[in-house]
Amino acid sequence: MAVYFCDPHSPWQRGSNENTNDLLRDYFPKGINLNVHSPEHLTHVAAEVNNPPRAVLDRDTPANQLATLLNTAHHTTVLQRL
Repeated sequence: MAVYFCDPHSPWQRGSNENTNDLLRDYFPKGINLNVHSPEHLTHVAAEVNNPPRAVLDRDTPANQLATLLNTAHHTTVLQRL
């Protein structure tokens, strides 16, 4: 299997990584000691960064859309069994 490594000092080759770093900088300035933050706060920040509302989903989150889809599929399956 071919493996690709980005060239050093080439942030344009790491778009997703750079975008995530930029989002995290809104919460934690560069060089901050993360030990001063509680695990609960870090979990909250991770949830906000990983699950933002999307315009394409009418400002809903991907997790909510998936839960709705799975819930609908489950109810449809249950009703078909009746």
